[in-house]
Amino acid sequence: MNGRTGTGARLVAGVDEAGRGPLAGPVVAAAVILDPGVRIEGLTDSKRLSAGRRTDLDHEIRECALSFAVARVGATVIDTINILQATMQAMREAIDGLDTPPDEVLVDGDRCPALPYPARAVVRGDVSVAAISAASVLAKVARDQEMIEMDRRYPEYGFARHKGYGTRAHRDALARFGPSPIHRTSFAPVQSVLFRNLTERDRS
Repeated sequence: MNGRTGTGARLVAGVDEAGRGPLAGPVVAAAVILDPGVRIEGLTDSKRLSAGRRTDLDHEIRECALSFAVARVGATVIDTINILQATMQAMREAIDGLDTPPDEVLVDGDRCPALPYPARAVVRGDVSVAAISAASVLAKVARDQEMIEMDRRYPEYGFARHKGYGTRAHRDALARFGPSPIHRTSFAPVQSVLFRNLTERDRS
């Protein structure tokens, strides 16, 4: 996390998440308050950027932002409270992690977590609001890095390539090896593998 004293301008925190849809790994949220006096070129929805460009922007955002924070909620909690509530929790934790309290919070999407600050949701905010774009980049880079680390721990699933999303290769590995400890057992494709394995054990 990085922060410094602002200049008296209205402080807006942008918030976005990465990883709502994958079958494995955490959901990660970031909150960013950009310096109104510093323009960061090329900010947009992180999914529109190459991995290299995201990494470059990640460094620049961390260097130039007035304040930022990243939070994660893992698969066990996702399975316990559902992915929507886990996403809201990650967003709240990211906002709570800011060293500078914002005057307003702008959240990508169509809903906001319960917050002690004025907040509103901005549909497609990751392409229209610079602070949300910056949060999108931080969340995506942090989650991708974690999934690359998980690939070293569970190499049979190919997490470094698909980052836990339900690609054909991932589903094939899931069917072959069964779920890992970071798979989301509440998600239907993972549940189906667990059910199949349980049925096969009962028949044997």
